Amino acid sequence: MENSTFSYQYSAERNKEVESIRKKYMPHEESKLDTLKRLDRRVQSAGTLEGLCLGVIGALVFGIGLCFGLDVFAGAAWISVLFMIIGTLIMIPAYPLYKRMARKVREQLTPEILRLSDEIIKS
Repeated sequence: MENSTFSYQYSAERNKEVESIRKKYMPHEESKLDTLKRLDRRVQSAGTLEGLCLGVIGALVFGIGLCFGLDVFAGAAWISVLFMIIGTLIMIPAYPLYKRMARKVREQLTPEILRLSDEIIKS
């Protein structure tokens, strides 16, 4: 007599991985809540990159001035002071730039966010 057995293997972890990969390739319709979240993230991050870039550039220029001041590079003291002043002048407008850009994006997207949130609340 032939010994036939039925073998079944179930792996929840494997199925979860397969589902996550499958989900990437399925057509996705963005819901109103997804759109609202995306717009909110855009408002929250507005101006951050620009402000950080300006601040980092200013800090690097200031650091070059410190290097001249510590005689890492051979140079006069006035070069050190000049680089440090220029670096400070570059860093100062970083936060106002961030605030202005954040306010501008918030003003642009507020009507759309309010409209979407009202639609979601009413439905």
